[in-house]
Amino acid sequence: MGISVFKQPKLKNPELLCGWPGIGNIGLIAMDTLKAVLMAEEFAEIEPWDFFYPEKVSIRGGLLKELQFPTNKFYYQRLEKKDLIFFIGEKQPSEGERMYATGEKAYRIANLVLDVAEKFGCHRVYTSGASVSAVHHTMRPRVVSVLSSDRLAEEVARYPNTVLVSEIAGRENEGVITGLNGLLLAVAKKRGLESICLMGEIPDWLSGSPFPYPKASKSVLEVFADILGIRIDPTVLDEMTAQIEGIVEKIYEEFPPEIRERYDQRKFVAQAEPAGITEQDARWIKEHINGFFKKGGEQGGKRST
Repeated sequence: MGISVFKQPKLKNPELLCGWPGIGNIGLIAMDTLKAVLMAEEFAEIEPWDFFYPEKVSIRGGLLKELQFPTNKFYYQRLEKKDLIFFIGEKQPSEGERMYATGEKAYRIANLVLDVAEKFGCHRVYTSGASVSAVHHTMRPRVVSVLSSDRLAEEVARYPNTVLVSEIAGRENEGVITGLNGLLLAVAKKRGLESICLMGEIPDWLSGSPFPYPKASKSVLEVFADILGIRIDPTVLDEMTAQIEGIVEKIYEEFPPEIRERYDQRKFVAQAEPAGITEQDARWIKEHINGFFKKGGEQGGKRST
């Protein structure tokens, strides 16, 4: 159990950017897209044996060849202004039936990620995920930030379309970040590293949906472009976003009038103080989303993932 390092890149004070699956896969899509745009090169991986069960066994020529596990890999790139290390995980280690990282396995893998970061001289760690918010799906998702120290607030405030989690109405300066996004921030702070989580907003009623939410990933990606001082093609993720927005609109169009009327109030209020929907409405929406995809499966439709 440990880390396999294939290369020893020479990096100067790199920053670590991490992405895992999560709500809407917002952080994972943002980080994976950024890694691809920058053509980052793989140089290490975390060995999976003690963290994951094999997902399948590959067979070639009728013979069993190998077990296939979720990958957790490191990549690097040197930019003009700063060097970067990416960590992209295909799955979060968990215990029991939970979806997101919990327990001893999660703590161990967080420390392994930071072992690599410190080995190459990292001083700052970024994670990214979803901020479940009472916003309308037609609104531009903001990027909600959580910081390891007050000193970072002034820096993050300079970036467009960002808001500190403490500035969102109803949070009362409190909140929870589930899985490795939160755990890694805490472990990094304990080690004396700066840490920042940038979370794209997703409407609350879509947080349990079985499809990604690239519209929020794009907002996160735009903030990272500003942080890194680079230009990213503004059309990146547009095709995926259009596909998902089409699905969301079909579900929205079937809302009962009373639910739609309450929900549409969110268009006309500041994002910091959006109108809510009742628990009964939320249950109806969730059941409707599940029914939408079940119906699609019965008709031979394909689910977006």
